[in-house]
Amino acid sequence: MNIFKRIYCRAIHAGERLILPFLPYRAPRLLANYGEIAGVLKGAGAERVLLVTGGRIRALGLTSELERTVVSAGISLAMYDKTVGEPTSANVEEALALYKREHCSAIIAFGGGSAMDCAKATGARAVCPKKSLKKMGGVLKVRKRLPLLIAVPTTAGSGSETTLAAVITDSETHRKYAIGDFSLIPRYALCDPALTQDLPPHITAITGMDALTHAIEAYLGRCTTRKTRTYALTAARLIFENLETAYRDGKDLNARRNLLRAAYLAGLAFTQSYVGYVHAIAHSLGGKYGIPHGQACAAVLPHVLRQYGKKAAKKLRKIGVFAGLLESSVSEREGAESVIAEIVRMDREMGIGTALPEIREEDIPALANAAAREANPLYPVPLLLSARELEEIYRAIMQGFPFERPNTEI
Repeated sequence: MNIFKRIYCRAIHAGERLILPFLPYRAPRLLANYGEIAGVLKGAGAERVLLVTGGRIRALGLTSELERTVVSAGISLAMYDKTVGEPTSANVEEALALYKREHCSAIIAFGGGSAMDCAKATGARAVCPKKSLKKMGGVLKVRKRLPLLIAVPTTAGSGSETTLAAVITDSETHRKYAIGDFSLIPRYALCDPALTQDLPPHITAITGMDALTHAIEAYLGRCTTRKTRTYALTAARLIFENLETAYRDGKDLNARRNLLRAAYLAGLAFTQSYVGYVHAIAHSLGGKYGIPHGQACAAVLPHVLRQYGKKAAKKLRKIGVFAGLLESSVSEREGAESVIAEIVRMDREMGIGTALPEIREEDIPALANAAAREANPLYPVPLLLSARELEEIYRAIMQGFPFERPNTEI
């Protein structure tokens, strides 16, 4: 990256850090049960509600108790259950049409990050009917209060119940874009570990690694506060301590509860402190090849951390010590390498791996350009990388970790 682009990016990051304490971030109010959801809806005068979820979640009967509770309270429920793994603009438009047809005034998002992203985008379209999803892509393009939005996560990964972002894939171009606005933060959330105990091990693994990526990228960035650093460190420790337990024994409710807490805290952290090149690369891979976001993040994370080298070593060591992975006496270099090695070990033990052979060489320049456009200058990363430098990471991801280059050694 040339010197002028670097100066521009760092000036943007300095501005982000300066205004961060004054921005209207908020955490959703946590609810304890479905009865409280019904009470919130009644209190808001919401007589008709749209429930956004996925077909598999509904087929498993996970929404049944919520449906019964809400309907018993005299509230009409419209069901949109066609959300796909990487929610599309078509999903949003279908959900919006149902929302309007049923004269709804509130939305419940029930599922993983996909359902929540679809619900957020649906709410945004409902209050901005003349603005397309494309025109809302970016930061602060909605600028209107959404209908009452309640989030019920069924995975411990995206942290979308806390975030101001929704990531949507354009149904025609297959390109992903993010919508970011404070109004997209759900006003309430219900985090019930029982909803996650039947997740397949692979989904447990990739969603957990998604949350770990949120925590690590938020902590490594140059736009943090004492509060976001505490959120990120606590989330990382909970994931290192509990993810493999939940992967091996999905019925372990204590591990499930801790992972939901971790995803929530990591969401609070990265919503304010942003993410980094791992997410930019993962978004490009999801849009191009349909690779699930958590799987992409898990595979990409160690490669990007290695590329950051010395710029991230001090903070990676702190994560390792706080999480109980390292002794406090270890050097920055040794500590950083140990944390990266632990991530690689977890990826391999849980069957994720660190290679994505779906990547095609001829696609790499366009993928790298897309990632660079997303990340620069918005993401306050520890080390700035150009599109050309990102291309090398894509090539490394094709092969798997580790990849060796003299200037990437920590």
